[in-house]
Amino acid sequence: MTVAESGRTVPHRRVVRPESLPPQGGPGSDGDVDRVGTPTRRGFLKRLGLAAVAASMAPLARPTGAFAQPSWAVAGQPRPAPAFHLGVASYSLRNFSRTYAIEAIQRIGTTYVNVKSFHLPYEDTPAQLAAGRKEFEDAGLQIVGGGTITLQTDTDEDVRRYFEYARICGMPLMVIAPTRQTLPRIERFVREYDIAVAIHNHGPEDEHFPGPQDALPVIEDMDPRVGLCLDVGHTARTGIDVAEAAEMCGDRLLDVHMKDLADLAVRESQCIVGEGAMPVARFFAALDRIGYAGFVNLEYEIRARDPLPGMLQSFAFMRGVERGLAT
Repeated sequence: MTVAESGRTVPHRRVVRPESLPPQGGPGSDGDVDRVGTPTRRGFLKRLGLAAVAASMAPLARPTGAFAQPSWAVAGQPRPAPAFHLGVASYSLRNFSRTYAIEAIQRIGTTYVNVKSFHLPYEDTPAQLAAGRKEFEDAGLQIVGGGTITLQTDTDEDVRRYFEYARICGMPLMVIAPTRQTLPRIERFVREYDIAVAIHNHGPEDEHFPGPQDALPVIEDMDPRVGLCLDVGHTARTGIDVAEAAEMCGDRLLDVHMKDLADLAVRESQCIVGEGAMPVARFFAALDRIGYAGFVNLEYEIRARDPLPGMLQSFAFMRGVERGLAT
């Protein structure tokens, strides 16, 4: 999504309400998308000390000598599964109703969703927000975050409004687009509400935080619940390797927005994940190496009028790479 998109009250947009989803295995589906369950979330900010992945998937040199092998390998045990979980950013379904978005996410086969305001509108009453949250939960989906939410007005009234919104919606984290000036105030509300925030970088056009490397120095002394949402597409366009960016973020990495680009320098070249130049396997391997235990949310911004076929194919590729880390 763009930096220009405001976090202020947005009028209701007309949404498309198809009568039903295309049948499983129908057009646009590669037939390899299943409903495999994912592990129960064990603490949003917990970082697990997982082992390094195979050298074929790792961008950095492996250690040698006494520490050359991880403990599970020395003991002859199976490689542990990655700690991170795959989810969907509902922004991918921004042209559709909440009901359709829920059905689409169920089709994709994940239970994790980062909800954009198209599906839980800012202007709704607390009762309406609670009812909307219940729709997600009754469908077996877990709201793992919300946003991107623009927090660029440096007043208690404005910042509190969005923390209250997140609280009512059951969001443990807000993906945000702040300024350097608003971050100290935001940190204060993070402590008050115990809701984490993750700064979403938006590439070279972003005057505040083009990449995670621009936000890290600003938050290094802040509460650990103030972290980063690494958008791989926008990060790649700043000219740094996304796998190295993940390692650089370390414990400050609280969320990931996943996408692919045919040309890593061109924003308009977004494509189905796995069909572009994004080093997805190396990036996932880096997440595994740092013990990232958060969510990797597919943010599919193209083909907005018919996103589901591309989302299904993207998610199948992501799931395949994730499984490859445990083999």
